[in-house]
Amino acid sequence: MTHLFLKIIFRLLSSLPLSVVHRLGALLGRLTYAMSGQYAAHMRENLQQAGFSLDDSLLSASIAEAGKSLVELPWIWCRPYDAVVSNVSECRGMEHVEAARARGKGIIFLTPHLGCFEIASLYMAQHLPITVLYRPPRLGWLEGVMRGGRERGQVRLAKADVSGVRLLYKALRRGEAIGLLPDQVPSVGEGEWADFFGRPAYTMTLVGRLAQASGASVLLASAERQTRGYLIRIEPMMLDFSLPVPQQINSALECLIRQFPAQYLWSYNRYKVPAGVTQALRES
Repeated sequence: MTHLFLKIIFRLLSSLPLSVVHRLGALLGRLTYAMSGQYAAHMRENLQQAGFSLDDSLLSASIAEAGKSLVELPWIWCRPYDAVVSNVSECRGMEHVEAARARGKGIIFLTPHLGCFEIASLYMAQHLPITVLYRPPRLGWLEGVMRGGRERGQVRLAKADVSGVRLLYKALRRGEAIGLLPDQVPSVGEGEWADFFGRPAYTMTLVGRLAQASGASVLLASAERQTRGYLIRIEPMMLDFSLPVPQQINSALECLIRQFPAQYLWSYNRYKVPAGVTQALRES
């Protein structure tokens, strides 16, 4: 019964104008912040760790944007595909995508928890095939909804396991694109410690392995929420394989996040220590 109720809510939210969805999301963000002391403390701690002051409007904006990121999910997943991607008002940097395609080595899109990262892959899937790595949600019923919303256009999903990584390699060998969340905390044995806003964060090594093995171009992608729709930005990233790649990625993400910091998901536990890597933290 709960699943049915939530599916009805998803459908109702998807029928609303995006501006209304974002207003509801901002309200939810403020309510969550007010009702959960742990959530509020976590958000303040991460903002301060990144060097931002809590005395200005950034905290208030971040609270609202976090709520928007949640409530816009049903809108993204359940609304018709063309209606979703039509809300991208502008895409800056498409020339970098075309240059990468001309090389024929594949493209690795790195899209952090910044803005509406869900819409970035859907928009790109209008132009080229893209395989996106994902983790199945804990709620089993939600996976069908999520896959239905994400696997549209030319998007293909790959689970974050060995079989999924094989799909990423195969896509790059075909000269296609893949997409990853570079600030998602990996499992034990799949990451290295690298500074993120001045604090060690367990960071995936998969990006470096994929890029070095395939010769693929690496592009940073983000989708900023605006008053009307979204602005997608695409920026090239040159990796130096003689230096630690996870640190290069985190440094690049910091620069990207500072462009519109209120829309980074500061409530995400970026600094958590995955099970099994506590000893590695002591030795780092």
